[in-house]
Amino acid sequence: MNAVTEPGVGLSEDERLVSANGIQLCVQEMGDPGGEPLLLIMGLASQMTLWPDALLQAYVAAGFRVIRFDNRDIGRSEEIKARIEGSPYAAMLRYKLGLSVPAPYTLHDMAADAIGLLDALEIDSAHVVGVSMGGMIAQVLGATAAERVRSLTLIMTSTNSPRTPLPDPRVIWHLQGGGVQGHHEAAVVQRGLNFWRTVQSPAYPASEAEVRERITSDYRRSYRPWGILRQMRGILATGSLEPLTRTIRVPTRIIHGDADPLVRPAAARRLNHLIPTADLNWLRGMGHDLPARLLDDIARLTIDNAERA
Repeated sequence: MNAVTEPGVGLSEDERLVSANGIQLCVQEMGDPGGEPLLLIMGLASQMTLWPDALLQAYVAAGFRVIRFDNRDIGRSEEIKARIEGSPYAAMLRYKLGLSVPAPYTLHDMAADAIGLLDALEIDSAHVVGVSMGGMIAQVLGATAAERVRSLTLIMTSTNSPRTPLPDPRVIWHLQGGGVQGHHEAAVVQRGLNFWRTVQSPAYPASEAEVRERITSDYRRSYRPWGILRQMRGILATGSLEPLTRTIRVPTRIIHGDADPLVRPAAARRLNHLIPTADLNWLRGMGHDLPARLLDDIARLTIDNAERA
């Protein structure tokens, strides 16, 4: 089975396509239409369906107008049909050396997508929550479009500096596929499970059956392997966000797990050092996922930060 999709194919009743920054984004809204807007930005290779339902419902219960969307090149949003130049190894080396990296787009373009989405929804400003790569996009928004951002919540993310400590070698191995080849459902699900096992929260292990079901559902919803590679290249091409990050002045909450093997805890400490308006909150035993038992804490910290604004 090849689950590569065209934008908008198989939209559910509560999803719609919105024109933003010259492309089509798949968007879902929930909660009070008159509530304060809360824009959720997901991470690398992740569809908007990765936001846990319990977290969404906590935000809805708090009165927010909750907006989530598929980033470009993923899910049911538009695929950016562009070639990736050069090998991934050469790109990583250039990134680590602080040199330019060729890419079809950067995180600045993805931040412009988010601004275009707010424009299309006629929203002047929103509270912004970003996870991992989404937290990097959120930093660009907070630095370059502060008037559009009421507050920032940055979850398990970094400044994307080449000096950021590398992930656990096991994580890198599974990021590269971990030896499981193919684009059929069984291979993709197995790669996803293997990766999840290396990044999950050690103190809050999830049910493998539930994780398998989610990965399978997402694969059947959409599968964009080239889009994932372009997103990764976009991260490398962006380089360090630190010159921008240090200019952020909106109320900022940093949430990070002390057991994150992908984005190391040092990244959160660096963010906290650079952003004078930031509060850093550690979630003990959390890895690089959103475990069910910590969703109430994540919701509370987000809501408290929004109230500061």
